[in-house]
Amino acid sequence: MSLVITLATARRILTQLRHDRRTVALMVLVPTLVMILLYYVIDDERAFGRFAPVLLCVFPFLVMFLVTSIATLRERTSGTLERLMAMPLGRLDLLLGYGLAFGLAACVQVALALAVSLTWLGLDIPGPLWPLVLVALLDALLGTALGLLCSAFARTEFQAVQLMPVVMIPQVLLGGILVPRGRMTPVLEWISDVLPMSYAIEAMAHACADTGPGGEFWRDVALVAGSAVLALLLGAVTLRRRTP
Repeated sequence: MSLVITLATARRILTQLRHDRRTVALMVLVPTLVMILLYYVIDDERAFGRFAPVLLCVFPFLVMFLVTSIATLRERTSGTLERLMAMPLGRLDLLLGYGLAFGLAACVQVALALAVSLTWLGLDIPGPLWPLVLVALLDALLGTALGLLCSAFARTEFQAVQLMPVVMIPQVLLGGILVPRGRMTPVLEWISDVLPMSYAIEAMAHACADTGPGGEFWRDVALVAGSAVLALLLGAVTLRRRTP
């Protein structure tokens, strides 16, 4: 692993993103636009205050997973990845470069969504703001890491899109958004216990609590961050030069 190579990879990805306006619009604008749409659909600030933190947890994860998996697969099918790996470039260097580049894009995404929600949409957070920002960024990084991992199992961009509901829907249904995890059947609760989004949703709930972050918040944050690191390491192991 080389820091210079990792930074060079991140710079290359950011340069490509700068010239891909549609991808930038998807990453940066879509979560904010959906938040605005939800606000006017609900038309109730109190109800919006209950739903908004959950969406700030889910949307960064969803968008970054989709964009990262498709972008990585595109580089593999075009032969770019094979040419890069013929150079003195380690797999972990490549994945960390991707993670750094898309992580910076995630910062812009989360900053815009939070700025619009806290000002225009009047979202009121009783506790400090930084725990909410931290969880939203970790969710985006988790989506990036899982997107890099899952891209190894797709051969076309359409297959990469098909992987999204496979990864996303169980985590949303079992993460405690619709039904508290403690009220699920034991089997579903056990499955929920190994899904990183469950802890991201719990961390977001602790971040928005009146008392502010406590021990449970930091436990959940550590589990989400650890899941992202594990996904990156697994992605380095399963990374292929090209799609057969």
